[in-house]
Amino acid sequence: MHAKAPSPNLIARFVDIVGEANALTRAEDQVAYLREWRDRYVGRTPVVLRPVSTAEVARILSLAHAEDVGIVPQGGNTGLVGGQIPSSDGRQIVLSLSRLKAIRDVDAVGGTMIVESGVTLTEAQSAAKAAGRLFPLSLASEGSAQIGGVLSSNAGGTAVLAYGNARSLALGLEAVLADGRIWNGLRRLKKDNTGYDLRDLLIGSEGTLGIITAACLKLFPMPAERETAIVAFQTPEAIMKLFRRAEVEAGQSLTAFEFWADRAQEFALKYMANMRDPFTDAYPWYALIEISHGGKGNRVANTIESLLAAAHGQGLILDATIARSLRQAEDFWRLRESFSEAQKGAGGSIKHDISVPVTRIPEFLKQAADVVERIAPGARPVPFGHFGDGNLHYNVTQPLGADRNAYLALWEPMTEAIFALVTEFGGSISAEHGIGQMKREALRRHKSEVELDMMRAIKTALDPKGILNPGKVL
Repeated sequence: MHAKAPSPNLIARFVDIVGEANALTRAEDQVAYLREWRDRYVGRTPVVLRPVSTAEVARILSLAHAEDVGIVPQGGNTGLVGGQIPSSDGRQIVLSLSRLKAIRDVDAVGGTMIVESGVTLTEAQSAAKAAGRLFPLSLASEGSAQIGGVLSSNAGGTAVLAYGNARSLALGLEAVLADGRIWNGLRRLKKDNTGYDLRDLLIGSEGTLGIITAACLKLFPMPAERETAIVAFQTPEAIMKLFRRAEVEAGQSLTAFEFWADRAQEFALKYMANMRDPFTDAYPWYALIEISHGGKGNRVANTIESLLAAAHGQGLILDATIARSLRQAEDFWRLRESFSEAQKGAGGSIKHDISVPVTRIPEFLKQAADVVERIAPGARPVPFGHFGDGNLHYNVTQPLGADRNAYLALWEPMTEAIFALVTEFGGSISAEHGIGQMKREALRRHKSEVELDMMRAIKTALDPKGILNPGKVL
């Protein structure tokens, strides 16, 4: 981590760049920028800078580079691995991109949109919809998560199965490098084979190689039809079989295939307001399926109804309910997106954002449950996630009646045991949340030395003084 603390005179020079109204120095004004929403990470800073333009970001980084001051870029502060939180020593400056709010251009015919990094996902979706197009990236935190942050962390979400993750949805970037130079890579091209892909290098780098200030995003036709269903199963193996069948029957129209264990739904119904159980009976496992189509007619309804009818007739599923209105479909999705927050009501939760090959999900779930029982007898696994792309949120809630702090003290041994199993299954210790500071040491243990050397070489080349998000990722 960068060790030099900025002097009062240097802080005043930073303040001059953005103006006093957009330089937060009082503790009460900084709270929202220094605390991760789960309270796992809390930092300190001498000042939160809130620039309004790429030019101001460039001036801030130019000064920081000259003076060897660490800069922590931050979007909507919805990250889950502490990548957006400064260190606790109070030496690093927080640079909030939330005022870079311009939607510079929407090209409905060309299927692109250029937006600045402080635009939220909801705002980007609304701008695309107003032009009759779809921006498909969707997260539970989309009302707060900002474009710069989701690209910096290469966020995934619920539509990865059909549209890919954040990396797949960006054609070009504008970014400020560590020394303050501005790279204008806002190209609208789907093909550009002119050397190293600098866009892909910055996406997913968590602000350690450059600060994204704008992006050219892909837009898609709005689906004319969309059908959503929640399906009940006895086992994960049955979920796998229906997923494979849905892939064949729906093809590219299969836009989502989410899944969860009964405990996730139990917590949501118990601890979240205004939640409805889709069924009259409880079942061991569930999946949310969405099939969309760009054309007109009743092809989607026919596909999902015939898919579920055939599966039920063969005993593959236990029950199913198809949304009969937009409101009901929204309720289904609201249930699915409530699982992370609902776990707070049940006590301490040790969380893992991991991925394994799709075909090995059922086997992984069985072995992971054994690992949990060995580390913390009585702890309650709450697995859910994006079945179609192998991304599991393997969260584990404390045993009933356990002391919360004593349970959370098991975070490291449980996480390391789960990560070891993930590695054994040929998976990844971070599917969509990134590395940040939470998984930095785990990355060192689970990446090869060759990979780490390549990453360090890139970091050294683009940020030789180490001022960009010090102590994160590497």
